[in-house]
Amino acid sequence: MRFLRRSLVGLFLIAVTVGILAYAGNTIYSSVQARLSQEPMQRPPRERIFAVNVLSYQPGQVTPVMTAFGEVRARRTLELRAQSGGEVIELHPDFEEGGIVRKGELVLRVDPADAQSALQVARTDLAEAQADLRDAERTLELAREELEATREQARLRERALARQQNLRDRGVGTDSAVEEAELVVASANQAVVSRRQSVAQAEAALETTRTGLERARINLAEAERDLADTELYAPLSGQFSDVSLTEGGLVSSNERVADLIDASALEVSFRLSTVQYSRLLDEAGKLRPAPVTVVLDVFGADLEATGTITRESAAVGEGQVGRVLYARLDGAAGFRPGDFVTVRIEEPPLDGVARLPASAINAAGELLVLGQDDRLEAVAVTLLRRQDDDVIVRGADLAGREVVAERSPLLGAGIKVRPIRPGADAGGGQPPDLVELSPERRAALIAFIDGNPMMPDAAKARVKAQLEQDRVPARMVERIESRMGG
Repeated sequence: MRFLRRSLVGLFLIAVTVGILAYAGNTIYSSVQARLSQEPMQRPPRERIFAVNVLSYQPGQVTPVMTAFGEVRARRTLELRAQSGGEVIELHPDFEEGGIVRKGELVLRVDPADAQSALQVARTDLAEAQADLRDAERTLELAREELEATREQARLRERALARQQNLRDRGVGTDSAVEEAELVVASANQAVVSRRQSVAQAEAALETTRTGLERARINLAEAERDLADTELYAPLSGQFSDVSLTEGGLVSSNERVADLIDASALEVSFRLSTVQYSRLLDEAGKLRPAPVTVVLDVFGADLEATGTITRESAAVGEGQVGRVLYARLDGAAGFRPGDFVTVRIEEPPLDGVARLPASAINAAGELLVLGQDDRLEAVAVTLLRRQDDDVIVRGADLAGREVVAERSPLLGAGIKVRPIRPGADAGGGQPPDLVELSPERRAALIAFIDGNPMMPDAAKARVKAQLEQDRVPARMVERIESRMGG
């Protein structure tokens, strides 16, 4: 009985357990079905607010600066050529590559022995020609005196003939006496003609002698020039380049021995597009003398020089475009012909424009402007210039309004933003472009600057002064180390 009772109790408990599980399963199933049959609950979307950098649109006068690349050239370059051939017996003490010479100093002298001998011969020939001239003048003078005496004798013979004719007419003289007097007059006239011929010959001899004298003077002047050509003097102050001669060497006539460059008279040539060139023209269509700034990159310590545009190329080269302009440099210390430089040209100023970051404008020429309730508005502006990382634009009714400085694909008209204005998050700290150098690194950089023969002394001093500071510009260090190969 006890066994049966326990068995029935166990069956009862099992049945109760199964019933409870079935009830729980039914409850869960009913709940799931009810959940699935209900409409989903949606939360109201939350508007996303973007943080943007804004700046104020302040129209005014802006002077655009266009950038080009050019080459420094010497405005005065001369080829030094030997005027006379022979052995070089003397050279300028600084006749070497980069040597400096002053105007009027002797550059070279060729052996003048032959030229001096030719000059002595020419002087002797001139003295002989002068003596011949004096002799010819005396001969002409005597011939003219003889001619005058012969004419006087002829006049006497004519008077004697007249007396004989008068005596014959009075019956006192005879015809034979008259005929004899006529023969004497004819002989006297013939003597006059002979003397005149002598005078003509003396005059011709005098002209020939004068011609010979002029020829002797020309020969003397030519000999003096030949002697002077044995010496070459500097026509201007400058530096020697492409030197190809040594003392004791032989040089031929008109041989090029060096170039003379005036390093104090430099200019820069650069090419602009036709559109850029048109911006530099005045109302009359002529090129304006616009100011330029020339920059030479020297290990971070850039050399700068100012200048003025002076002229343009007369024609466009074959296969070329744009225009080549030339600007004269003022006080270009440290620059040398052949330097590749950056040229910045100032354009005429623009009124009523603003200079903004290039990231503030899109391809359609629109700005995002902060409107009411910090929502963005798209405003169309006119893009006038692109200058480095900035743009110069002109817009209407934008004065004083705040413009998004950096656009992104997530920004557009109607989006609410949180403006971040310049200076709002300004704080202290070490500038990101300054680095500290170890003593070994600093010494290596200074040693490289000292051993660079291409840098002017003034540029070396500026770079070394910056390298000796506690914190050095990182850009300068990177550029020097890139040239060091480190």
